[in-house]
Amino acid sequence: QVQLVESGGGLVQAGDSLRLSCGASGRTFANYPMGWFRQAPGKEREFVAAISWLNGDNTRYLDSVKGRFTISRDNAKNTVYLQMNSLKPDDTAVYYCATSRIPMNGIPRDPSGYAYWGQGTQVTVSS
Repeated sequence: QVQLVESGGGLVQAGDSLRLSCGASGRTFANYPMGWFRQAPGKEREFVAAISWLNGDNTRYLDSVKGRFTISRDNAKNTVYLQMNSLKPDDTAVYYCATSRIPMNGIPRDPSGYAYWGQGTQVTVSS
């Protein structure tokens, strides 16, 4: 059974940094993309970033986080990270990591491209 567990969220001030982690278990994660999404109260779940396990240089980002957030992964630890710098109040949300059901080269932006989700970790940025 595939399980994803996020950690690293918290309450910070605008301009601060956080690093989220997502540990994966239940299968070998080579060849599967990993993504980070977020959902703020009253809003739809939103793509934040994703990374291909085939090539760590293959990444995609939400435009509003480019240059501030960096996604990376550690294959040996089956873990994906989201380094978030220069945080803004608009970044406040529950952050989820996700992975696909089938192996693929691409890195989907739509939530429907991911079958397995973590429980989420709250990130709150005060102004």
